[in-house]
Amino acid sequence: MATTITEPGRSGDLLTLVQWLSPAFPLGSFAFSHGLEHAISTGTIRDADGLRDWLADLICHGSGRCDAVLLSMVLGGADPGETDALARALAASAERHMESLAQGRAFLATTNALLDTDWPEMALPVAVGVQARQLALSPETVIGLYLQSFASNLVLGAVRMVPLGQTEGQRVIQALGPLTGRLAAELAGAGEEALWSAVPGADLAAMAHEYQEVRLFRS
Repeated sequence: MATTITEPGRSGDLLTLVQWLSPAFPLGSFAFSHGLEHAISTGTIRDADGLRDWLADLICHGSGRCDAVLLSMVLGGADPGETDALARALAASAERHMESLAQGRAFLATTNALLDTDWPEMALPVAVGVQARQLALSPETVIGLYLQSFASNLVLGAVRMVPLGQTEGQRVIQALGPLTGRLAAELAGAGEEALWSAVPGADLAAMAHEYQEVRLFRS
């Protein structure tokens, strides 16, 4: 017997956002480590606890926080072009700049086709923001799922590089869940005044990765 699937407003939009932020969505995020490869190769990150602490700092005080604020600004009606220029200027290294633009380009190539839109190339948090404006979801929900996707993609890379077991990797993601939830609630509705970063170690790792002789990842 055929099954009819209906998508009532909010639940259908939630499934759409989960699809966009899924590892199966063609962003090419598997190719980027966000400087994590350098931190692991130098022994700064050796185990699941070190990875959890590194990612918690990125989310609360670094690029994760900045992405969340940029996403909030776009969801709140900020001009996408101006916000994209700000996002590009905030990139702490050439590879971080490339990473955000490459993933944003890939995200828009697919979502433009799915939604019949024609947004030009933009950094990833801005790209997600402009398309998520069409969804009947709260900024807190969009930001929370974005941050979980950000952390999950990096954990998947670390599982191979440290290496970690799959269960250990999932424990790291689980441990970061309450943190991403609190930050999403805090930054929902935030504006440019909430932009700041204080993770010099992660920024230096991203810069050093560019000159690393043996590399598996692009950033």
